[in-house]
Amino acid sequence: MKKLSVLLVCGSGASSGFMAANMRKAAKAKGLDIDIKARSESEIENYIDEIDALMVGPHLAYILDDIDDYVGDTDVKVILMKGEYYSTLDGAKAIDHLLEEMEK
Repeated sequence: MKKLSVLLVCGSGASSGFMAANMRKAAKAKGLDIDIKARSESEIENYIDEIDALMVGPHLAYILDDIDDYVGDTDVKVILMKGEYYSTLDGAKAIDHLLEEMEK
């Protein structure tokens, strides 16, 4: 698998920052080469051309239509993170979800 570049977004970038750190640890433990950044949702436009996947905090489900406008016709996979792992900042489950979605 080629190196993946992933952007996590939440409201301010704080909770996604913790999740990104946990996902980096989980990816490393699984031997995966994944670049994971965390930013606030207001910065999506700045990164859309640099990423393969955009993972959105479950509390931001309401912005998915706006995100589709940012993504346009790029190949960026938009993934709504699940509350079950986001609420506990479970990086391993987030990585599993990411990989599952990337295979679709």
